[in-house]
Amino acid sequence: MNTVQIQNITVGAQNPIALIAGPCVIEDAERTLAIGRAIKAITDRLNIPYIFKASYDKANRSSYSSFRGPGLREGLRILAHIKKELGVPVLSDIHCVTQIEPAAEVLDILQIPAFLCRQTDLVYEAARSGKVINVKKGQFLAPLDMKNVIAKIEEAGNQQILLTERGATFGYNNLVADFRALPIMRSLGYPVVFDATHSVQLPGGAGTTSGGQREFVPYLTRAAVATGVDVLFMEVHDNPPEAKSDGSNMLYVDQLEAVLNDVLAIDQVVRKHK
Repeated sequence: MNTVQIQNITVGAQNPIALIAGPCVIEDAERTLAIGRAIKAITDRLNIPYIFKASYDKANRSSYSSFRGPGLREGLRILAHIKKELGVPVLSDIHCVTQIEPAAEVLDILQIPAFLCRQTDLVYEAARSGKVINVKKGQFLAPLDMKNVIAKIEEAGNQQILLTERGATFGYNNLVADFRALPIMRSLGYPVVFDATHSVQLPGGAGTTSGGQREFVPYLTRAAVATGVDVLFMEVHDNPPEAKSDGSNMLYVDQLEAVLNDVLAIDQVVRKHK
């Protein structure tokens, strides 16, 4: 398996599990940084490699009037500040080719959203940046279909690839996490991420917004770690019910440490089988 280097964090093969976490969207600079600090304090105590995540633009909201974030320029300024303050790598989504160059100046990981994972120009040009590329598997794709996405990135000369499972469409307004997908995608030769919070999302389930079932996050997380997943992805908030995006499936920050303690115990058991 290829390993992926993100600053001083190595993921993949038999390396310890890492965490990508933060709020769904940048709501304001102070709150976003505070959430990052709270997560980092937990990961420091548990000695878990940590990568901060927040979106500067939520371009695929259910409603035109939904909050999208501060936008590219201001969002990247905030993320650069968080990167400096916390001393951790940062990740955010890109949505079009024109965002790649400015985003790559700040971000350590460029994330391709699930709905855009087959957009050849976006995937290829992101790969050409030389940054680590995290591709979320579309809810409409089979796990083995990700080999075609990998080929596009490799064609650009980039082998710093993460593949993320975030659930598959299961009827209307529902997703299901098929845990066979994790070892299948890992067999393609790159580290695999499990998105524990989007996997409990109910897309469009609240009419003009998505619903979610955060109570199932710990269960899916434990199951994913038991498959030998390399990285966990969790959206975390200090008060999810008042969050401006994905509040119903985000985890409370004060619940994170208990979940991660379980993660570490399971990862110790399964790491030798990775």
